[in-house]
Amino acid sequence: MTSLAAQIPDPKPLAVRLASRGDLTSFLMELTSEINADSYMLVAIVHDRDRNDARIVASNWIFDAIELAGHRLIASLAQSPLAVSPGIRPRGIVTAEAPALPNVLSAEEAKLLDVLGHGEIFALKLNVGRQRLFLMFSAAAAGRIEPSDLMRAQMKCCYALSQVPELLAAAALQDPLSDRERECLFWVSEGKTTDEVAVILGVSSNTVNSYITHAIQKFSAPNRAAAVATAIRSGII
Repeated sequence: MTSLAAQIPDPKPLAVRLASRGDLTSFLMELTSEINADSYMLVAIVHDRDRNDARIVASNWIFDAIELAGHRLIASLAQSPLAVSPGIRPRGIVTAEAPALPNVLSAEEAKLLDVLGHGEIFALKLNVGRQRLFLMFSAAAAGRIEPSDLMRAQMKCCYALSQVPELLAAAALQDPLSDRERECLFWVSEGKTTDEVAVILGVSSNTVNSYITHAIQKFSAPNRAAAVATAIRSGII
């Protein structure tokens, strides 16, 4: 029988491909397609003083799903007891069954994820140097993702990502915004208007617009909605 390791491609070509954030996105999208999943999310756990902060490094979850689920739930899913190390057969969370997992997922949250198109979610631990990384794959319908395919995808990721630790560290820690720019985007994400944000922060509307414009430029986003979406996906707000 062919061993699992023998089925994994040479990591050197993968390392060449992963020279940028765009390469990382393409690589994860290809893996998602290979295992018949619909969505992926690469999460880094960053040590920040006395707590662990979950940062979304790369994801194709829609904006509404990330916003409604929230970073706390995403971090809980990534680090759940069902998250497995390489070589261990994964077990999925079937959200359509609305399971209540203590300290991970409530029945209400499970129903929400199912409605958002994440009927079954798998969480995989990745061994990449000192970084704590988790990769989640999900499908709208339970049973579409074969666990053995997930195991191969997990090994591929470990090989490929271990070649580019600097890229991952930069992606996980990347926060180009100033405190004021971050605050403005946060309140915009909460549905506040420019005038309302100005009142909250005690500055003029022109100043708020200036901060938001700077944030848009730093993210190379076409508008404030796209900048907010990027900030949320990156775990910045």
